[in-house]
Amino acid sequence: MKKNVVLFVLFVLPIVAYLFFASGVNSFTKLPTLKTAVAELPDWKTTVKQPVKLTGKITVIAFPGAQLLKHRGNFFNLNEKIYRRYFEFKDLQFVYVCPTETQDEVAAIFTALKPTTNLSGYKTVFASQEEIKRYFESYGITEKLDSYAGTDKVFLIDKDRNLRGRKDDDEYKEGYSTFYPSELSNEMLDDFKILIYEYRAALKKNLPKRQI
Repeated sequence: MKKNVVLFVLFVLPIVAYLFFASGVNSFTKLPTLKTAVAELPDWKTTVKQPVKLTGKITVIAFPGAQLLKHRGNFFNLNEKIYRRYFEFKDLQFVYVCPTETQDEVAAIFTALKPTTNLSGYKTVFASQEEIKRYFESYGITEKLDSYAGTDKVFLIDKDRNLRGRKDDDEYKEGYSTFYPSELSNEMLDDFKILIYEYRAALKKNLPKRQI
């Protein structure tokens, strides 16, 4: 009996624990909603033929500001830590809201990414700094844009235009800093996985025959 107990502890228990965590504790979790129904994007100039909209898409939205080239490392951090892993996921988009005067800089950054990255999941919209600030303020969150209409944070918006993040006082998080690769690899990636899991679970429940 003692031998069987030892064998169970050494071999069976670790496998059971692994299967539990691998199957996803997130299946019992939902990423909190911080703000409901944030404003839809206006019909601003875009890099694609149709207007870019949040409704019906899981969106990672960024506001890099007019000092875009100075902070271009933030683009590369998000690209490496999140985008390249998930850009093929259906109904997911990465949207950059940029000042109109940065169009050449945006083009230069994406040209630099192109040799190693499929850019199909990126969308860019352009507006004046004042328009961007007014739009961002409509979210009604504590994060503010700087004087160049930018922030290093990116935000998770679900397909119903709800802002998702962390609600607990000790780790409240409306957005995720692209300046710190560790924050993208840890907090954002964890929360992003939960949001993707939610979407997949809902899709399987409502449309079981649809391919995800």
